[in-house]
Amino acid sequence: MKKLLLPLMICLSISAIAQEEETSWSDGFTLSGSVDAYFRQNLNAPNKLIDTDADGEVDSYVAPGSSFANQPGFALGMANLIIGYEKGNVGVVADLVYGPRGTDAVFGSTTASSSIVNQLYVYWNVSEKVKLTFGNWNTYLGYEVISPAANFNYSTSYMFSYGPFSHSGLKADFALDDNWSAMLAVMNSTDYTDYNPFGGYTAGAQLGYSADAGSAYLNFLYGDQDGDYTDMGIGEGVGATFQVDLTAGLDLSDSFYLGLNTTYNTTEAGDLGGDSFGFYGVALYAQIAASETFSVGLRPEYFSQFGGFDAIGGNDANGDGNVFALTLSGNAKVGPLTFIPEFRLDSASEDVFLDGDLTPQGSLGSFLLAAVYSF
Repeated sequence: MKKLLLPLMICLSISAIAQEEETSWSDGFTLSGSVDAYFRQNLNAPNKLIDTDADGEVDSYVAPGSSFANQPGFALGMANLIIGYEKGNVGVVADLVYGPRGTDAVFGSTTASSSIVNQLYVYWNVSEKVKLTFGNWNTYLGYEVISPAANFNYSTSYMFSYGPFSHSGLKADFALDDNWSAMLAVMNSTDYTDYNPFGGYTAGAQLGYSADAGSAYLNFLYGDQDGDYTDMGIGEGVGATFQVDLTAGLDLSDSFYLGLNTTYNTTEAGDLGGDSFGFYGVALYAQIAASETFSVGLRPEYFSQFGGFDAIGGNDANGDGNVFALTLSGNAKVGPLTFIPEFRLDSASEDVFLDGDLTPQGSLGSFLLAAVYSF
């Protein structure tokens, strides 16, 4: 009998150890990220620092008015490290960035310690239908995102560049049924991720529909983004900002995808007086997969600014201006590494670019080659 009990006890001990290992803390740990770099050249403008305001000092270079990927020659993007841990129905995400693209993305950070924080939040899956998120997360508006690993085009659109990048606050996500979802949020002023310097708050909302063939999300944002300091003698502030944004995507076939983003952003003049100012636009994202390792995509975007808002570098006498940007990109995959050759043509209503003789012109052609490694 003793000879039978000993092997049985050993087996039970091994099984208990195996079960303990299966439920160790590392089971909820995830690690992902990306690294990117690029080469960029203007086709009809200088590719070096120039004196743009004729004051005798070299101070800038010619590039589209959108964010990121605007440096001449060989340039760096960012290193992105996303650490996640979940235990039970609660978890945490720390998304860290380092490099020029990361610095531009977190421009609203006010302390050195937070200048590398792209996202930092905790969450609680209250039920299968409700999730609460508390902290700093990337914006829910727009088609594109900060990380180049999640975008098809390497350069970004004007709509994404001048909309929100990040929010800090509390949001609640609701799964209404298998297809419909909703989100409500209360947040600091846009891109003020460390704390709230103005004493006011911004409201956010989203209504989404998702199916096997595609999805669509209607997004809203409303709130005063800079506070009112006139009674403190600090200066004048603008009024509330309202933005409505629609993103959608549809798989038209196994190899053809079509995306859409359209947005309208307006800010009340407030203490400054005058009319409201802002922008609106629309962009399509057409992508064709030629093979499992190569795809090509075209992004036509129309962007219009009004009331003196200046994203493209100049306005007419009424304070209005617009630009049409056409971006043709390829995605060539070598395992986790993606090469992105890209041709871009920006045509503005005003002469906001400079040619080789530093003469103002209305269009700018450029070529870019990026490399993005994702893990």
